[in-house]
Amino acid sequence: MVAKDMGFFVVLFTQRKSQLENPEFSAADQIYYAENLLDETKVLKKLRLMQQSQKEICAILSFIDPFVSYAARLSDILGLKTMSVKALAIMENKIKIRNQLKELSSSPFYAVFDPEIPQEPLIEKYQRFLPLILKPPASNGSKDVSLVNTRQELEEVLVSLRRKYPGTPILAEEYLDGPQYLIEVLVKNGEIYPIGVIEQELAEEEAFIVVGYKYPAGLEDLPYRKLLETVEAIIKQLGLKEGSCHLEMRYVHGEWKLIEINPRMSGGAMNIIIQSGTGINLIREIINLHADQPLQLIKTQKSHVYARYLTIDAYGKLLAVIGEDTAREIDGVVYVYVKPLEGRILTSPYSMGNRYACIIAAADSPDEAKEIAITAAKEIKFYIEAF
Repeated sequence: MVAKDMGFFVVLFTQRKSQLENPEFSAADQIYYAENLLDETKVLKKLRLMQQSQKEICAILSFIDPFVSYAARLSDILGLKTMSVKALAIMENKIKIRNQLKELSSSPFYAVFDPEIPQEPLIEKYQRFLPLILKPPASNGSKDVSLVNTRQELEEVLVSLRRKYPGTPILAEEYLDGPQYLIEVLVKNGEIYPIGVIEQELAEEEAFIVVGYKYPAGLEDLPYRKLLETVEAIIKQLGLKEGSCHLEMRYVHGEWKLIEINPRMSGGAMNIIIQSGTGINLIREIINLHADQPLQLIKTQKSHVYARYLTIDAYGKLLAVIGEDTAREIDGVVYVYVKPLEGRILTSPYSMGNRYACIIAAADSPDEAKEIAITAAKEIKFYIEAF
């Protein structure tokens, strides 16, 4: 939440007591603990008490699933900026997204596996569509997303997901083979602003773990124009007129297909990637959007940017990390971040949360930016006590 009292300050609502004094949130001027953030009555009570204490609340927003549409609804209730609450809520559920977009050419084949239907009839019906992607409807960061190529894999993954998400429908989607791109978008007064198109590189051994981001994407004119047209059609079909989102698309046989869309900017270091390439601070502009302030979307710089994420092929306790300072000193490196602290348990990647370091480089050409980032990444070494 952004509030104002003789100047702007940021208030963070959290339901984790450990975050109350966490330096990771040093940008927050005040932190409020809420036992349950989704307890609308109690959260509204705290917000109204703030208003009564002479603080003007300018915006309520979240960059984290599943609080995006909830924050937008609170904003509406308090008479602040009206966001597209319904569209944002649809984007928080992958089954609702597919149902809303099923008439568009960008929508792949999909099916919803009802939890009440026995497993065997589902397998018999859909095994002819293999390979398929299976995922729970609220998955994010590629968590619990699986590619199944055989009947046996379909059986095993479906059993696993039904155990982990009892009573929850499972989404099955056509597997789309093609280069993957991420598109950051702002929408204000129904006007769509594509902020950046970023090419994604996936780990060879893990089909859905993104380890590389290249900005700007090296798309030719025709595919680029078709991409923007497809994005516009998707956003209009969802009814998003006020808000931000990012889409992941694949280019398949000359057609753009939607992998997923989320009602927030992409996580990780995306803001640094965009800012290093364009000069646009996307987080600031999202806050401006929610606070009903003018957007500043003019690109003030033009650089090629490459971000490299590091994963490990091991399972164990982190003893030490070396090479961060050396990586930072390499000319062209603009950002180095190592996520885990010593003593943490690390594992091979099964979601985007298992990416343990990020290096971002900027240069005059895409090849140079990538070479700098990869060179810097080689300096960072994890020492692990294997289990």
